[in-house]
Amino acid sequence: MKRHRALPFGAECVDGGVRFRLWAPGVDQVELVIDGGTTLAMNRSENGFYELTTDRAKAGTRYRYRVADTLIPDPVSRYQSESVAGPSVVVDAGSFDWQDADWRGRPWHEAVVYELHVGTFSQAGSFDGVIEHFDHLLSLGVNAVELMPVAECPGRWNWGYDGVLLFAVEERYGGPDGLKRLVQAAHARGISVILDVVYNHFGPDGNYLSLYAPDFFTDKHQTPWGAAINFDDTHSEVVRSFFIENALYWLQEYHLDGLRFDAVHAIRDDSRPDIVVELGERIREAIKERPIHLILENDGNRSSVLGYGYQGPGPHTAQWNDDFHHVLRVAITDMRGGYYDDYTKGEGQPQTLVARVLAEGFAYQGEVSEHRDGAKRGEPSASLPPTAFVSFIQNHDQVGNHAYGWRLGKFAKPEAIRAGTAVLLLAPQIPMLWQGQEWNSDQPFPFFCDFSGDLADAVRKGRMEEFKSFPEFQDPEAVKRIPDPLAEATFRSAVLDWSEPARKTDWIKLHRDLLAVRREHVIPRMATSGGGSGTRAVDAQGTIYVHWRFGDGAVLQLVANLSDKAVDGDAGDILGRTVYATADLDNGKLPPWYVALNLLDQEGAVG
Repeated sequence: MKRHRALPFGAECVDGGVRFRLWAPGVDQVELVIDGGTTLAMNRSENGFYELTTDRAKAGTRYRYRVADTLIPDPVSRYQSESVAGPSVVVDAGSFDWQDADWRGRPWHEAVVYELHVGTFSQAGSFDGVIEHFDHLLSLGVNAVELMPVAECPGRWNWGYDGVLLFAVEERYGGPDGLKRLVQAAHARGISVILDVVYNHFGPDGNYLSLYAPDFFTDKHQTPWGAAINFDDTHSEVVRSFFIENALYWLQEYHLDGLRFDAVHAIRDDSRPDIVVELGERIREAIKERPIHLILENDGNRSSVLGYGYQGPGPHTAQWNDDFHHVLRVAITDMRGGYYDDYTKGEGQPQTLVARVLAEGFAYQGEVSEHRDGAKRGEPSASLPPTAFVSFIQNHDQVGNHAYGWRLGKFAKPEAIRAGTAVLLLAPQIPMLWQGQEWNSDQPFPFFCDFSGDLADAVRKGRMEEFKSFPEFQDPEAVKRIPDPLAEATFRSAVLDWSEPARKTDWIKLHRDLLAVRREHVIPRMATSGGGSGTRAVDAQGTIYVHWRFGDGAVLQLVANLSDKAVDGDAGDILGRTVYATADLDNGKLPPWYVALNLLDQEGAVG
């Protein structure tokens, strides 16, 4: 089995050698420079493309382009053996012998997602290192892994969001064949693989596009990174094609099961359909033989583009639901400040908004956000199915964006974390775990990168400026303890210690038990869960009651007392039979941090 996405640009192995094609409308001459001394002039064709087919190159040939007296890598390079500043390497995508021809994917409603960073998930820091821990993930009940970005970034370590060569797989992780081995091994074990991709900006080091293709960017819009990527100005059709091809390349050439699109709210595009919608539509048109899961990160809570495959209106499957994280964090830690304040205003908060995100998806569905200077945020989401939302109580952002990279365990009591975990894993939204969360890891995940010179100094300064307004960092000693994002020790501190799970078996058991309940009682019904299936109530004591009605007539009820005080329970409010509870009732009272899942079906009605 061979898999190859024939790209309209870059280096493609063809009969007679290799075809090279570069979009460089901003220069009058481009040369192909092959390692070993061969330099060949490329022919300019229409729309600013330069092209050349030569028998002097083959798979494994190292090459660069010379533009404006500068040697540059191929922006569509499939492989960089010496990081972003080195030569590109011709890859014959058809040389890998795939063994997963029988893989047909997994339906989305079954997904239990596990987010990980390849460089820190294992001691090896590689794709093969991830494979070594598949047994652990399967034993938990995980059936999908979400990889933080693996496109080539500068330096020895990086979160992955500073990518500049978006078709090249990180050499330090194992390169193209390493990623293919991971996907193949995952499919052999029944695990889906989702990849995080970044289409809102390029990293600050190693991107040469503005040198020879200035129209790749536009001053029509500004972003936190400067001029926006050009999705709606002159020559935007080429730029849009670049990103659409990138998405299809990952899904077809690497047989991935889905993509998570980073921070699409930072993409500026006034055209219709905008690039977010077009990406989804083009992928749906191209791949129909297996389920493809398209997940957005979108602060705008744009419900109209979600719900694909489960009676939703849009081409994308689901969105990371930051509202779920934020309001649960407030509920179990009493967190305040910044965007958390949006989840504390009004009577009955945060419990009322906890109930809303569980029943309807988003907390903000067009309401005013004080944190966003009074702007309205979001669209109505109650009509979407639960599968349109990916829920989490930790992820790389929410851990790593803390000054010290502290995990939830630094802020919440163990019993509160257990309650939050029960809500996460028992509710019918798609749950996502963050690496090490399943054993309540003590290790931090601080922000890290590996730049040099003025850029390194700017990153250090920016990191300190980011936190100086926080009350806890008014103390100079607290500021000094913020890890240096450029230091190797900061990166090393994030590498998981795989001896830790053996010391925290109670946390592992909690996750296994909850996911076993989910497999038995929740997942089988989720395929028939349409929009508007959730209803909610919060009583005067703050007890949360959420119900979901499914196509088979069954009703799931989640009851939660997310407080450190016992509260009176009303047996009349409890439906059916209890299939899971964090504790027994105490003389009719709901204990502190109590969560229960009740099921009303034929058996429950009889019982």
